[in-house]
Amino acid sequence: MSNWFKRNGIHIGIILFFIILCFVYFTPAFQGKVLMQGDVQKAGATQSEIMKYKELDGKAPLWTNSMFGGMPSYQIWLKYPKNITTHIIDFIKASSPNPVDIVLLYLIGTYFLLSVLGLSPWLAAVGAIAFGFSSYNFIFIEAGHSNQAMAIAFYPFIVAGVLLTLRQKYWLGAAITALFVALEIRANHIQMTYYLFIALLILMGIEFYHAYKNKQLKAFGKTLGVLVASAFLGVLVNTGNLWTTYEYSKYSTRGKSNITTDSAQPNNGLDKDYAFQWSQGIGETFTLLIPNAYGGASQPMLDGKSAVAKALVSKGADINQATGFAQQMPVYWGPKPFTSGPWYFGAFVLFLFIFGLFVVKGKLKWWLLGATVLSILLAFGKHFSLLSDLFFHYVPLYNKFRSVEFNLAIASLCVPILACLAIYEATKPGADSKLMIQKLKTSAYIVLGILVVLLAVPTVLFSFKSDTHQDLIGQLSQVAGGDQSFGASIAAALIDDRISLFRADALRSLLFIIVGIGVLWALINKKIAQPLGLIIIGLVVLTDLWSLDKRYLNDEKFVAKAIMNQHAAPREVDEFIMRDPDPDFRVLDLTIPTFQSADATAFHKTIGGYHAAKLKRFQEVIDKQLTGSLNQDVLDMLNTKYFITAGKDGQTASMQANRTACGHAWFVSEVKFAKNNDEEMQAISSFDPSKVAIVNQEFKHLIEDKRAGAPANGKIELTSYHPDHLKYEYSTDKNSVAVFSEIWYPKGWKMYVDGEETPYFRANYLLRAAVLPAGNHKIEWKFEPNSYFLGENISLFGSIILSLILAMAIYREIARKQPA
Repeated sequence: MSNWFKRNGIHIGIILFFIILCFVYFTPAFQGKVLMQGDVQKAGATQSEIMKYKELDGKAPLWTNSMFGGMPSYQIWLKYPKNITTHIIDFIKASSPNPVDIVLLYLIGTYFLLSVLGLSPWLAAVGAIAFGFSSYNFIFIEAGHSNQAMAIAFYPFIVAGVLLTLRQKYWLGAAITALFVALEIRANHIQMTYYLFIALLILMGIEFYHAYKNKQLKAFGKTLGVLVASAFLGVLVNTGNLWTTYEYSKYSTRGKSNITTDSAQPNNGLDKDYAFQWSQGIGETFTLLIPNAYGGASQPMLDGKSAVAKALVSKGADINQATGFAQQMPVYWGPKPFTSGPWYFGAFVLFLFIFGLFVVKGKLKWWLLGATVLSILLAFGKHFSLLSDLFFHYVPLYNKFRSVEFNLAIASLCVPILACLAIYEATKPGADSKLMIQKLKTSAYIVLGILVVLLAVPTVLFSFKSDTHQDLIGQLSQVAGGDQSFGASIAAALIDDRISLFRADALRSLLFIIVGIGVLWALINKKIAQPLGLIIIGLVVLTDLWSLDKRYLNDEKFVAKAIMNQHAAPREVDEFIMRDPDPDFRVLDLTIPTFQSADATAFHKTIGGYHAAKLKRFQEVIDKQLTGSLNQDVLDMLNTKYFITAGKDGQTASMQANRTACGHAWFVSEVKFAKNNDEEMQAISSFDPSKVAIVNQEFKHLIEDKRAGAPANGKIELTSYHPDHLKYEYSTDKNSVAVFSEIWYPKGWKMYVDGEETPYFRANYLLRAAVLPAGNHKIEWKFEPNSYFLGENISLFGSIILSLILAMAIYREIARKQPA
């Protein structure tokens, strides 16, 4: 045991240092406070019904009616208990408060990867800090993109596993690759997993080229086989969540359009404008070096000392008015609709990346460079359509994802790795110090020269004007009663403020790079001991990134749990509706952007909500029937029992009951057939849903074969409500068509009449309907998706195999290190 501590003591010490860093940065989290994360609050609202029944039943329902009329809950929250990685992630989350768990994964994962690359613990720690504290890794956390952040945190572990396998350490490499591929997928952000897959394809392409060149294709084939098997095992472990997601995706907004005549709807995948809405501006690449090159975040940053405030004071405004006005001015001037902050990798880290292009040799450098360049080009999205359109139209699955700027997550890992390799090459024993100093100077001339020019003449490359600059001048002029000169002068002052922010951060980056170059020069010339030099470089990197991260994720973002609970408290009108004993009805809240907000889902089953992949049919109904003007017939068939509207004062909310809501289920007296989806959509534009059912002709045989007629005194009522298990009782004097105010989703819902499974069909474009036999009967609707239940059993099988491989890899490593 003492030998083990001697061998690993420095690693334990560095991990303890990482823990201390997290404790200091996130002190409020250790004091019981919670981070105000917008997306986490949204997620909590959308999960309200799921968590309610999870507490009652001990397990979450597979379906929820809390938003968009209803959708599978595995697209919102589900446990997947037979997946071993579910429990590993639960353990990680329980080991430290949010968000310390994710930041520790950033740091430990990168440290492990760089150790696999053979770097010293001190240098690996520098690289871990460079990646872990990269600005967007913290911005993701602040925004509440927890799954996305965790998916990125597993990147280094996967790359380490792949590199170990490429070195023919098959058992260890395969075990690590399989485990962390499984964890990566379970983090449930397929977009980030997809981007890593693209980067690894580049790596394998380079490896294949060298294997072919060196006539080692047989060894490469074996390695590739091990990696494919490892990745397959990671997929196998996640069969439950992957199968359900794949199955659902065909019916979601990521799938094909149901309407053929609507040119606004993409035939497959997302609309391109929507997918590329968050594209990184080409000039915004400079934020990797100068964080405020484009003004930083969309949130206000100016104060009473700003040029805008001074300009207003010069025109007669008092300082308080001028300060308040300046605080509302947009400093971010990039092309994105808004941003939470810049992609910043650290000034000296980026300098080291450039330096690494000169001093690092070998295929790993070309992979890091290639993956970095591709990720940056793809992040440009609509601003570099030559490449982006190629990927969007021809690369499988690429058009399923939005916010293409997230491609930069790959660069955020590759840049620190090459930066650390540059330090290693420049300072390793036997390195030509004169040659390294020469290349250090070349790198300095390039990077410092750019910074000096931009400091002197910022407008040589940048206009500091957004695309809506003229609109802003017009708005400012209107504030001054149509005074154009006023608008122009305030807009000019805003440009001055943006230039000041740019210059301040350019100078900041210049200083960090100069200090870093000085320390690296001393290391190359052996003026200081290597551990001390690396510690100083680590402090330079940490100080740079730490101070930048504090702009976006700081102590003020943490609040007491009581304050968080108050934020989610229902209004008086919500409490009134919640007292309705009816277990299943819907609400339309018009006080919020109902189809983009999750607020109402916290308290009601709403026809609105927020989800990035809602059902395609529901989105089409929103676009055609509920946008611009509300179609009352559609609201009635959705059993929209209450409308929430703004009061006369614009602040309070009031409630209005909808007397024509159709209820949970009803018999119709007439069925009208539509030839296709387009005709079906057109038919529900104006009809009486309480009497008429619009049915697509593809289901005609299910109705005519049963000879259904109009019931004389038919009655049907809901007797038991559970999100994924509904019970009805009905009586009718003849075979009759009943429409249920439940969303049609064919992959899992089954209908039983007196315990016998009975076919059903789609009605009114969105709902379920069936021909019910005459008499008094009981109906059960059960959501029993085979993709979940069979998928979970396959996940269990994969989890057992993964556990055995991990055990074997650990055994072999222990046996290998035992003294003879």
